[in-house]
Amino acid sequence: MMDSKKKLGNELYQNLGRLFYAVAMADHSIHAKEMDRLKEVVRDHWLEVDDIEDEYGTDAAFQIETVFDWLVEYEKDSDEIYEEFEAFYTEHTILFPDRIKQLIMSTARAITSAFAGSNKSELVLLGRIELLFRS
Repeated sequence: MMDSKKKLGNELYQNLGRLFYAVAMADHSIHAKEMDRLKEVVRDHWLEVDDIEDEYGTDAAFQIETVFDWLVEYEKDSDEIYEEFEAFYTEHTILFPDRIKQLIMSTARAITSAFAGSNKSELVLLGRIELLFRS
C-alpha cells in the first residue's frame, strides 16, 4: 500500500512538471524568469503538500522541477505534454482534491505572469486547465 502511494505521489509530481512545462511553453518559448518562478513556488508551497519522497529520499515535489528541466532540455511540444497531463488527471482524479487544484492554478498563473504578463496562448491553456478541473 505504501509503495503504491509513494509511486502515485511521484507520478503526480512528474505530471505536474509536465503541466507547468506546457503552461510555460504555451507561447513556444520559456523564459528564465518563468523557470525561476516555478522553482520559487515549488520551494515555497509544494514541499509542504505531503511527506512523499522519491527513490533517493528527496522530497517528491522536486520531481516537478526535474521533469520540467528535462522537457526544457528536449524542447517537447506543449500541446502533447498537456494532453499527457490531462490523461493522468482523468485517470487519477482522486489525487487532485480542491486544495491541490487551487495550488496548481496559482502556480500556473505565477509562471505565466513571471515574464511580461500572460499572453493569449497562456490564458487559453489556463482556461483549459480550469475547465478540466471542473469536469
